[in-house]
Amino acid sequence: MSTYALILAGGSGQRFWPVSRDRLPKQLLRLFDDKSMLEHTIHRLDGLVPRENILILTNQQQLEGVREALPDFPAENIIAEPVKRDTAPAIALAVGWVAARDPQATMMVLPSDHLIKDVAAFQRTLRTACAAAEGSSALVTIGIKPNWACPSYGYVERGEPYVSAENAGIPVYEVVRFREKPSAELAEQFLAQGNFTWNAGMFFWKIDTVRKNLDAHCPELGAFVTALEQCTDFAATVEQQFPTLPKVSIDYALMEKAPRVLNVEAAFDWDDVGNWTSVGHYLSADVAGNQHNCTVSGMDSSGNLVYSQTGQHIALLGVHDLMVISTGDALLVAHRSQAESLKKLVDGLPTELR
Repeated sequence: MSTYALILAGGSGQRFWPVSRDRLPKQLLRLFDDKSMLEHTIHRLDGLVPRENILILTNQQQLEGVREALPDFPAENIIAEPVKRDTAPAIALAVGWVAARDPQATMMVLPSDHLIKDVAAFQRTLRTACAAAEGSSALVTIGIKPNWACPSYGYVERGEPYVSAENAGIPVYEVVRFREKPSAELAEQFLAQGNFTWNAGMFFWKIDTVRKNLDAHCPELGAFVTALEQCTDFAATVEQQFPTLPKVSIDYALMEKAPRVLNVEAAFDWDDVGNWTSVGHYLSADVAGNQHNCTVSGMDSSGNLVYSQTGQHIALLGVHDLMVISTGDALLVAHRSQAESLKKLVDGLPTELR
């Protein structure tokens, strides 16, 4: 079967301010090397999905930046939503795009801003997920085996194993149910129980399977897919119909209601790099635990995260557990415990700095 991929490349640029901006979200940042996270996402599919079968979906504000970052990628395969909606309408748009090309295809949905280093294990997991989708009438997800009781992720409760010759040694399970972001206490229970994974936001299905589920559980989106499959002007149909679609996540619209979902346990390393604190894990560190990507001198200072785009020498004196993030036009100094509150700060900044 032919395979297609949707890469979701929208989102805001707030959690990594001042490096990120509205027009330069996380997936376009070069945080770890000379490639953006979006570029790495595409390269991880080399040999698995042809470039012409990859659709990148972004928003109007970030369209120009995505195209500039991907000069060698087919321009017609980079589409901007006319207005911002949630993941279910975005995915329905891609289902219609694929259905118009190959209604028998297998499709995957991938975020554009995750850090994954083991490409071979990643592709082995994706092949297992595609095989599970093709060999069953199920929608398929990737589950990340939790290594701590994180209350910030959605969870998937797993049931009986799904047995197939195509599993390639990678565990696959029937899904009992999806669980919303839990309290810290409930997350501890999930971890102790052992049959829960983090929901990685990666999905796999045959086109006919997902269409049947959309028709049954979210008929507005099912009708939108049919319109896209049958239309003579794809762009005009999206422009006209997409703004009328409900704002709803794919988990709520479809995954939580589907009669059968399978969960493939990720065989690869994974980090969604949710804020600056996560970035710090991949930077150099001195004996006092100061993480940095530039030259740092410190005295009576520990546990700080220092990131500079300008290459200047940064000195720390008598400070602990701070984030110091420097760009050409802005400087952030904040306590590391406030990493998740950065979005609130950005909302109050001058427009030219957002």
